[in-house]
Amino acid sequence: MKFIFKKILFFIFLASLVSCGSRKEIVYLQDIEDKSSYESAKIYDPKLQSDDLLSIVVSAESPEVTVPFNIPEIEGNDAKNKGFKTYLIDNTGYVDFPVIGKIKLGGLTRAEASSKLIALISEYIKSPTVSIRIVNYKVSVLGEVIKPGSFNIPGERITILEALGLAGDLTIYGKRENVLVIREIEGKKTYTRLNLTQANIFDSPFYYLSQNDVVFVEPNKTKINASKIGADTTLTISAISLLITITVLLVRN
Repeated sequence: MKFIFKKILFFIFLASLVSCGSRKEIVYLQDIEDKSSYESAKIYDPKLQSDDLLSIVVSAESPEVTVPFNIPEIEGNDAKNKGFKTYLIDNTGYVDFPVIGKIKLGGLTRAEASSKLIALISEYIKSPTVSIRIVNYKVSVLGEVIKPGSFNIPGERITILEALGLAGDLTIYGKRENVLVIREIEGKKTYTRLNLTQANIFDSPFYYLSQNDVVFVEPNKTKINASKIGADTTLTISAISLLITITVLLVRN
């Protein structure tokens, strides 16, 4: 009977080893050493899009001439509400800017939008400068990560690896070779799948995330199979374990 009991324990141990993920399924960027170096990220400048909330500040040598363009935000009890007015890009790509009126900024990079505003504002003041910042730049990370959620990005530049870091990294059940990135481009939803175990993600246009991108990590087979084990299966396993224990005790007596 002791031999049978040891054999059962051996099979349980063997099953646990089989269920563990292999290095190939878990380790990131496994072939990174295939190249001595990778070109630094292509110059990345996100394009402005509908629903972006912009901070636009106009400056000049004489600050008083910029007052019509820098409308103060209505102050509230929250100090964060203090500052200049922000501008929401509507679903047609336009913002309503003081003095100038409706101007299309959607589809432009920040540099292009600044140049466009400078050209228009130059008709009113001499040598203006324009600073544009996306106030509501955020990405969402969902699925098999430790801390799923949406994250505000103050720097307006984040890689998929950094976004996963904000989410606490993938769980052991996350499928690293098939991470989905959903992106909206000019009103159309696009998507791609990235293999985090391969270093060629550095060359992907989705390596740097755009505002409002959604990253989804799907569960691997181990997690899917585990989810199929219901209460009845768990009860059956417990009953078998109890039966084995009772049998061993009876044999010893």
